[in-house]
Amino acid sequence: MPFIRRFLFSGFLSFALLFTSVAATTAQAANSVYADDEPSELAMLGDAVVARPLLAGATLLGWAAFTITLPVSALGGNVDQAAEKLVRAPARSAFLRCLGCTPVQHEQRQSEKRTAKLNAKENK
Repeated sequence: MPFIRRFLFSGFLSFALLFTSVAATTAQAANSVYADDEPSELAMLGDAVVARPLLAGATLLGWAAFTITLPVSALGGNVDQAAEKLVRAPARSAFLRCLGCTPVQHEQRQSEKRTAKLNAKENK
């Protein structure tokens, strides 16, 4: 009898775990942000008040870490990689990304601008 109870309980627990993981994945897919979507006012406000100051701080901390580890990076031959990850990437996100945009949205907008610029050159 205890074996059957344990078997039923583990089967029910497995089903519940599977069901909740599928439901969470479906809910996450329904709320995903697409590249064509415009950023909301709340996203812009949160980006300006929270994300940009934190990214500016991350840029300063990355610059300090890059400066400290520069001799080791130079010996390893990966100065460009260290600079990209520690300084350039946070700086691009803090100062070049459009307000409220996700990185995917920003890349989509940059791609559209480059395409429009190339099309304008071809039409001249």
